[in-house]
Amino acid sequence: MSTAIQSGAAAVTNQQAAAAPQTPVIDLQGLSVRFGSREILKDLVCSLRGRAIGLLGPNGAGKSTLINTLLGFYKPSSGSARVLGHDIRTDTRRIRSLVGYMPENDAFISKMSAVSFVQMMAELSGLPTEAALERAHEALFCVGLAEARYRELGTYSLGMKQLAKLAQAIAHGPKLLILDEPTNGLDPSARQRMIRMIGDIRDSNRLQIVLCSHLLRDVEDTCEEVLILNQGRIAHYSNLEEERKANKRFLELELYGANGDFTEAVEKLGCECATTANRLKMILADGVEVRDIYRIAAERDVRIRRLNFRRDTLEDIFLKAMES
Repeated sequence: MSTAIQSGAAAVTNQQAAAAPQTPVIDLQGLSVRFGSREILKDLVCSLRGRAIGLLGPNGAGKSTLINTLLGFYKPSSGSARVLGHDIRTDTRRIRSLVGYMPENDAFISKMSAVSFVQMMAELSGLPTEAALERAHEALFCVGLAEARYRELGTYSLGMKQLAKLAQAIAHGPKLLILDEPTNGLDPSARQRMIRMIGDIRDSNRLQIVLCSHLLRDVEDTCEEVLILNQGRIAHYSNLEEERKANKRFLELELYGANGDFTEAVEKLGCECATTANRLKMILADGVEVRDIYRIAAERDVRIRRLNFRRDTLEDIFLKAMES
């Protein structure tokens, strides 16, 4: 399936260059959006350039408002933004032709076959009728719905409907794919399949992805950058690869026979330590490994009863952003 998806994605988007664009995928320029007296988005400033960008935040943070604003459905109250180098205030039609959008909520015509629906959506994105039909078949093959493409959408399972939404989003060969809760309601096997497909599309280097999800695992599995919103503001932005490399390594030890000499020896290695009773929490310094801690313990006749080792996860990053 992975090979078929990669081949299908290449066929659907073969007119695009493989190299990532020099301009940002999304460039937020003091973007604010107001509904009546309520300010939903507040002075967002950020440039996003990754192949796969995660958009995170609690309910009501402004994620859907940001997506709808980038697509031209909401007008900024101040500031602006650019999508693939095009201004959202003046180039809405061009942006929509370059973007594939997989919405969170279903918007199907239940009596319409999948291939007719995807063809219609491709035509709405600007393709001629014959080209749209050809792309519809390719897109449905790409997502694994080739055998069910003539069935009515009303007979589809939840997982199949999600795949049909993905097919219509890629059918016209976009340069940017916006996925809003793509694994919503899927069982574990269907979720894994969707995540694999998103990864294959990302790795094809033929289009960029914005993944909006409340499931941190989905973002961690697929994205290189993450933008976290909270109460309409940017709470945190990071390049996940760089963040993972820079994250401090934490150790939690339960000790027997420890004394000040053990803690002092560990601190001489450059580690930060905090002691409570027979427990020791530390941040490992660069170049220091767990085996060095065991060596010091053996030299000082200290027994390590329990050791927990971990790095910051996206969940840790998210919770810190919410706290700040």
